[in-house]
Amino acid sequence: MHDFCFTIPYGITILIGGAFGYLRKGSTPSLMGGGTTGLLLLLAGLLSLRSYNKGTNSSFALVLETALSVILTWVMGQRYFLTGKFMPAGIVAAISGLMALFYFYKIATGGNHITKKST
Repeated sequence: MHDFCFTIPYGITILIGGAFGYLRKGSTPSLMGGGTTGLLLLLAGLLSLRSYNKGTNSSFALVLETALSVILTWVMGQRYFLTGKFMPAGIVAAISGLMALFYFYKIATGGNHITKKST
C-alpha cells in the first residue's frame, strides 16, 4: 500500500476535525492546528502521489508525513492524558500513532515500491 493512499484521507480527516472543533466550540487553536496540519498532510500526500505517477519516490513527503503524525501523536496524546477525554484528543492520538507506525514501516522498506511498466 502506498503512503498517499492513507495520507490524503488522514489529512482530510484532520482538516475536517479542526474545522468541526472551531464550529462546535469556537476553538481557534483547533482550527489553526487542525487546518495547518491537515493541509500539510494533504500537500505531502499529493506530492507523494505526483512523484509516484512520475515513477519516483518522494522522500521529502514521507519525512513530512512521518514528522506530522509523530507530532500529532505526542501533542494529542499529552492532551488525552491530561484531560482523559477520548474525543477528540484520544482518537486523534490513536489514529496518528497508527499512521506514524505505517510511515516508519514505509521508511524501513524503502518507500513506495514503484514497478516499471514494460512496453
